[in-house]
Amino acid sequence: MASMANTEDSIAAGIALPADWRDFVALTKPRVMSLVVFTGLCGLLAAPGAIHPIIGFTAILCIAFGAGGAAALNQWYEADIDGQMKRTAGRPIPAGRMDRDNARDFGIALSAGSVMVMGLGVGWLAAALLAFSILYYAVVYTMWLKPRTPQNIVVGGGAGAFPPLIGWVAVTGDITLMPILLFAIIFMWTPPHFWALAMFVKTDYARVGIPMMPVVAGEVSTRRQILAYAVALAPVALAPWFVSGAGIVYAISAAALSAMFIALSVPVGLRRSQPDDTMKPEKRLFGFSILYLFALFGALVIDRLLAQAGIIA
Repeated sequence: MASMANTEDSIAAGIALPADWRDFVALTKPRVMSLVVFTGLCGLLAAPGAIHPIIGFTAILCIAFGAGGAAALNQWYEADIDGQMKRTAGRPIPAGRMDRDNARDFGIALSAGSVMVMGLGVGWLAAALLAFSILYYAVVYTMWLKPRTPQNIVVGGGAGAFPPLIGWVAVTGDITLMPILLFAIIFMWTPPHFWALAMFVKTDYARVGIPMMPVVAGEVSTRRQILAYAVALAPVALAPWFVSGAGIVYAISAAALSAMFIALSVPVGLRRSQPDDTMKPEKRLFGFSILYLFALFGALVIDRLLAQAGIIA
């Protein structure tokens, strides 16, 4: 009890308690990072050619550290906002478990270190893309777009779309149409994915003045845009097959997954909220959207491995 009282007194006084390793891990947003690492790995495995396992591991590690560094910088900059939102109030800085400057320094160290190691150990084009993705998320999205425009997620979605492009470039050393399509898939996937989340946490964003689409444009407009993006995502997801960059396994998977994505988006796009609405369709869509990306990129790798083994053409 005394320990809890001391903790509360420290937070009230604005004094950060000593952070432990779990707080530093939390700064990297590990749940988000898992998707970043997975899509980066899939881009690396699906790329034509070969890469030494140690170099490949280094590339994925740099992607993970770069994403973690950007996430830490995001939390450093938004600490005041996070403290006012129910969903984020328990993060290390607003909860008083970490000094804000330490979070900033940790984010800079991870970001700079990941770019330098990527350049020296893998290639400078991959390193340049990684550096740009970090700056895009930490500066363009976090500091500029997010507090100013409801299109923040649309434009800012590019930050999370870089990992498969970086993974591909780590193997091939150049940028071709196929990795650009992988980038485009995540870019188009991000708005319906995030807006589905924003629908059931919109009161948090409204409280802190962040102009997320449901807050500024209203629920009806946001629902329609979620459905529109879900429909637009389908041909983009199938594009790797259209350009002969992927085979039939990927095509069938992309078609089935996209059809399910649209099916779950229809009740979101066409319904009208009630005061006691539990947002169940939005929560279902948000949950499936995460599975969608894992399954889609997983199918791309399986398709590539089967083609390499001569099982499919």
